[in-house]
Amino acid sequence: MIFAIILFIVAGVAEIGGGYLIWLWLRESKPFYWGLFGGLALALYGIIATFQSFPSFGRVYAAYGGVFIVLSVLWGWGIDKKTPDLYDWIGAGICLIGVSVMLLAPRQ
Repeated sequence: MIFAIILFIVAGVAEIGGGYLIWLWLRESKPFYWGLFGGLALALYGIIATFQSFPSFGRVYAAYGGVFIVLSVLWGWGIDKKTPDLYDWIGAGICLIGVSVMLLAPRQ
């Protein structure tokens, strides 16, 4: 399970970082290579996600979505300097509960 969590975090950083670089390129007039590096990071994100050991594509991506939300709140706080409020944290916590149910539920 530790490996799965690490993959979720690495994939999240690649996806959020890639999207952020493209955002900066298009919205804040950064040089085009910021967008290029952002696109490469997004492609890397797609590759990283395939290393998960869970057999179902849909379940992996749904669970990753919850992790992505938490990482996005943290990214906004740490990188974009937008302090999350109580409702951001409550929403992120609900997402982590959902991820836990999806990944840890007993299945046959």
